[in-house]
Amino acid sequence: MSKPKMRQKARRLLAQALYSWDVGGTDLVSIEAEFHTDNNMATVDTELFHEVLYGVPKNLSEVDAAYQPHLDRNQDQLDPVSRAILRLSTYEMLYRIDVPYKVVINEGVNLAKTFGPTDAFKYINGILDRVAIEKRAIEVAANKRR
Repeated sequence: MSKPKMRQKARRLLAQALYSWDVGGTDLVSIEAEFHTDNNMATVDTELFHEVLYGVPKNLSEVDAAYQPHLDRNQDQLDPVSRAILRLSTYEMLYRIDVPYKVVINEGVNLAKTFGPTDAFKYINGILDRVAIEKRAIEVAANKRR
């Protein structure tokens, strides 16, 4: 299986895992163990899964601060699925510069289409676009010149 497909599967599981962590308050070790038990992790980028699962909580204030100014409501008014997707995508935007910003946005939008409430993908697209302009300004500018 290709690396992009394995990363895509990791992100699908991460959206669910971060949701569980946020809503259920379950500890990360238990969440990771549960996902390894319940899913065929042979087709998942487990390094990405582990890094983001532990990286989001570890860097939560920085991750939340990167997208929060672009919200039109308080963070606690976001539905938990959208919050999980924004945290996952923003983490990648900040810490995984090996992943192009367009891929991060596209993956976040697709996750929102799959798991989020109706039309959440449009909202998430707009927020991630602004995070990219702010946090990946050089990459965004270079892309616009092409």
